[in-house]
Amino acid sequence: MIKSMTGYGKAECELALKKITIEVRSLNSKLLDVNTRIPGIYREKEIEIRRELSDKLIRGKVDFNLFSESLGIESNSAINSSMVKSYFKQLSELNKELELPLTELTLQIIMQLPDVVKTTRDELDDKEWKIIVGAIREALDALDNFRIQEGWSLYNDIITNTNTITTLLDQIAPYELERSEKVKERILDGLKELSSPEGVDHNRLEQEMIFYLEKLDINEEKVRLANHCSYFLETLELDEPVGKKLGFIAQEIGREINTLGSKANHTEMQKLVIGMKDALERIKEQLLNAL
Repeated sequence: MIKSMTGYGKAECELALKKITIEVRSLNSKLLDVNTRIPGIYREKEIEIRRELSDKLIRGKVDFNLFSESLGIESNSAINSSMVKSYFKQLSELNKELELPLTELTLQIIMQLPDVVKTTRDELDDKEWKIIVGAIREALDALDNFRIQEGWSLYNDIITNTNTITTLLDQIAPYELERSEKVKERILDGLKELSSPEGVDHNRLEQEMIFYLEKLDINEEKVRLANHCSYFLETLELDEPVGKKLGFIAQEIGREINTLGSKANHTEMQKLVIGMKDALERIKEQLLNAL
């Protein structure tokens, strides 16, 4: 079943002192293009995250965001009291020498001095990371379900336009005999206008007429176009990413339609060919977003 490359997935999990939120968005792209936003503590796991995204999403422009929200009162930062006391003692002695009073601003100044606040780096816990990986996979599953739902819209529209092409192709047949007769009439009318039509080699004329009509014959193009459309619909039903393959088949369909147009030489047939081209363009637009 065809999938869209457009999707969105979100998942959350709670750890001991923090809440983790995972968001994944994807849009259409020829290749897999991943952009990540990850807190520093999880940066070492970026390669693993990208592997998870690659295995599940295959193609698309992907934005991955991992947000961490603290739930506890604990902090990675702590006041270095010994350093504060040392600074205060030094400032007190300096103020005494300069005969300046100590005020509440003194402590504010001290708090801005180096090494007053100590920051410790969190260590990544393997058990917590397993929980986060589970949330990442949950978000990716949600995005994949979104892609499947969008894929149904693509599928129905592509089926409709492919059937339009085959229907228009069937409508060409009644005009083929009429076209051949008109071509013969134009050739004979041209001969009548010659100054001496009696001198015409009728055998050579017949050969030239057959050659001309064969050049306008579209039977092979009709057969190939019908086969391409049939193969296109078969490929559409495969349970694997087929967007690129369908794009290649659509190119072949386009070549046959263009050849039909160049050989048509008939107003009504040209109208049918234009209708086929219009349906094919709509198919190509949808395939740009097909996985």
